[in-house]
Amino acid sequence: MATGRPMFPGATVKEELHLIFRLMGTPTEDTWPGISSNEEFRSYLFPQYRSQALINHVPRLDTEGIDLLSVLLLYDTRSRISSEAALHHPYFLSLGEAVHILADTASVFSLREVQLQKDPGHRSSVFQPLGKKRIRHHPT
Repeated sequence: MATGRPMFPGATVKEELHLIFRLMGTPTEDTWPGISSNEEFRSYLFPQYRSQALINHVPRLDTEGIDLLSVLLLYDTRSRISSEAALHHPYFLSLGEAVHILADTASVFSLREVQLQKDPGHRSSVFQPLGKKRIRHHPT
């Protein structure tokens, strides 16, 4: 939802897993205990990818958004954040406490704290690369 398009748009199971592993790194026993004994996983013979920085794939998310996404995308379900804990993640603080007592049929937009705004289309200044200033070439 943060990008407006699927994060892993695979057309087949193998392609989907390949896209996930390219971003999140190929799972290992450290990141997904028991995966090395999964016959189906082993049969695909995936390359050993290293995980990539999420900010490069969802540049409009702020620090809290990147943190929430990283704990939602953990391979090991025992380590992954629960849906209840995710709702209380700092990423959602701007929605206020009333969001937690909304009726199931009520819209989040009925809350005073929630208003639609135009997306500025750029990432937060928190993530601007350091040391990469524009260099203007002056005619000599």
